[in-house]
Amino acid sequence: MTMRKAHLIIALLFGFTLTTVSCKKDKDKTEADANTEVHDHDGADIPIDAAAFDPYFKKFPQYKEFEKDIRELYQKHDHYIWHEKRGLIEFAEVLYNRVNQLDDEGLPMKIPYKKNLDEVFEDAGRGEKPNMESELLISSMYMYYAKKVINGLDASKSRETGWFLPREKMDYVGYLDTLMKEPQKIKGDKSELFAMYFNLKKGLAKYREIEKKGGWGEIVLDKGVKSLKEGDSAKAIVQIRKRLALEGYLKNDSKSAMYDSDLATGLKLYEEKHNRDFDGKIGPEMVKELNVSVKDLIRMITVNMERCRWVSPAINKQQEYIVVNIPSYRMRYVKDGKPSLISRVVVGKELNKTVVFSGQMSYLVFSPYWNVPPSILEKEIMPGIAKDANYLSKHNMEWNGKSVRQKPGGQNSLGKVKFMFPNSNNIYLHDTPAKSLFNADDRAFSHGCVRVEKARELALAITKDQSNWSASKVDAAMNGTKETYFNLKRKIPVYITYFTALADENGNIAFFDDIYERDGRLSQFLYAAK
Repeated sequence: MTMRKAHLIIALLFGFTLTTVSCKKDKDKTEADANTEVHDHDGADIPIDAAAFDPYFKKFPQYKEFEKDIRELYQKHDHYIWHEKRGLIEFAEVLYNRVNQLDDEGLPMKIPYKKNLDEVFEDAGRGEKPNMESELLISSMYMYYAKKVINGLDASKSRETGWFLPREKMDYVGYLDTLMKEPQKIKGDKSELFAMYFNLKKGLAKYREIEKKGGWGEIVLDKGVKSLKEGDSAKAIVQIRKRLALEGYLKNDSKSAMYDSDLATGLKLYEEKHNRDFDGKIGPEMVKELNVSVKDLIRMITVNMERCRWVSPAINKQQEYIVVNIPSYRMRYVKDGKPSLISRVVVGKELNKTVVFSGQMSYLVFSPYWNVPPSILEKEIMPGIAKDANYLSKHNMEWNGKSVRQKPGGQNSLGKVKFMFPNSNNIYLHDTPAKSLFNADDRAFSHGCVRVEKARELALAITKDQSNWSASKVDAAMNGTKETYFNLKRKIPVYITYFTALADENGNIAFFDDIYERDGRLSQFLYAAK
């Protein structure tokens, strides 16, 4: 039963330990019960007391935000849901255990009225008569869990952090019916959460273990040392070796102070994981990055787990899409559910941030004109013309009415092809003549659009798939003197995303610079939402 609208949103690219409240020996039984249908039980014989709602929400005002959903729940089921005549149903305890492990979901908070809930479950199975307050408390507990773990922060908060990908409204009542019928979904429901969430969750557990063991100490280069290379010895090498071993980039920690081939291999793996080329040297910038504490990395993981809650799970089954992740400077073209092409990209600089949003690629333009935006015309072109009467001809530009455009050619700012997904932000993917920019580690240089290093390869893949164009036909179109339009028979979803931490299926995480400084704001929201 799909509880969210089937928007097709990103991505990218880019568990459950049960312990019962009373004693550990019930763990296996509870976990087994989480795999059985629990929707039908003799709680159906216990009618709802409608007069109990108003006093309940007066007594527990922090749950009042769920009043509409809870009333809807009991209009649909006019009987107790969580109680049988002999006590609580097993799934209530399963849910209670999940709520007591919110920290494992990257949520630094405790549920409101926890003491009251603890008392409900401490009394479970002792023969006490079910009552409306405990029934409504458990329903409120479910609503709180679903909102925090599945739905995430309110859409207004995500927009404040620059996230404009569509958010979906959750059907809390309908999803509870799904969980009651398929309780195993509470372990990890990929029909309700973007798959990257579960990868990051594995990574979170890994870094929490590192934190429990004391993390890693500060790495300090000796005074006057600008960099270390293979064959050098230093105290910092011992510290770096420990750091890489804890994260899994080295198989073991030899504790050697010498920069040997084993360390070089580990450092190369570390740099590759972070989409960088390794020059063999350990310099101040690398040391600064390696000195980020495990506590701060854990916070980065939780922030990105929250972003995952904002992504439609429909992406998990989507067969074709293009995704750009801004902090990692990477584009992926996914075809038949697998990465078909991966390319470096250049994104917008701080003053011209690339917007996080989605669109539908509908056409390509080969040998495009570049219509100079008004802001660039005013700030760059007009001052250039004022200084040099031949400015336009020197830059292969011409007037087009009251605006200026750059004619097709090898030096055109859009390169030889652009990929269009019409949107109000006027952002698209395109080629570029400035190929050297792709060699930089930090690639926030553009005015907002996304420059693609492998633009030709992307054009080849799309045109061959949709119209069986040959490479020679694509090359002719790319090197023409007039614009050539290629309309897609099948539109391709495009997602521009912002994840500063990405994980593989084994929970191995790569962290990226927060180039637009958005993690801090989201962290404030997340860690204040208690």
